[in-house]
Amino acid sequence: MLISTKGRYALRVLIDIAEHQSDGYVPLKETARRQEISEKYLESIVKSLVRDGILTGLRGKGGGYRLRKSPEHYTVRRILSLTEGSLSPVSCLAHGAPPCERASACRTLSMWHGLDSLISKYLEQFTLADLIAGGQLGDDCVI
Repeated sequence: MLISTKGRYALRVLIDIAEHQSDGYVPLKETARRQEISEKYLESIVKSLVRDGILTGLRGKGGGYRLRKSPEHYTVRRILSLTEGSLSPVSCLAHGAPPCERASACRTLSMWHGLDSLISKYLEQFTLADLIAGGQLGDDCVI
């Protein structure tokens, strides 16, 4: 599994907006400048985050974006699932994948299920609030 720039930038944008929305809506231009990410690229990311109900936007003077809920309500898993599509380590486990013809004879399927579960549980334990707080996240992982 490789997280794309879209997923990584979505997390950065959401953290930035969460940290700066106390004064109202956060202009995308300011977020792009602070995060050193192309505003044009961020527009496509933010558009999907608005469509999926994570952000709300306001046009015009004083406009920008803000979180619909507090940062504690958004898990990293949810955000990455929205931006990446699938976080599954193999295509046969992706949501909506057609049934695998080899599943009944597959010697590795249970291992992939286990890895899929680990990834999901690991990312589910972190929220935007955790990322904003910083610290040593994930140091308690045992493999």
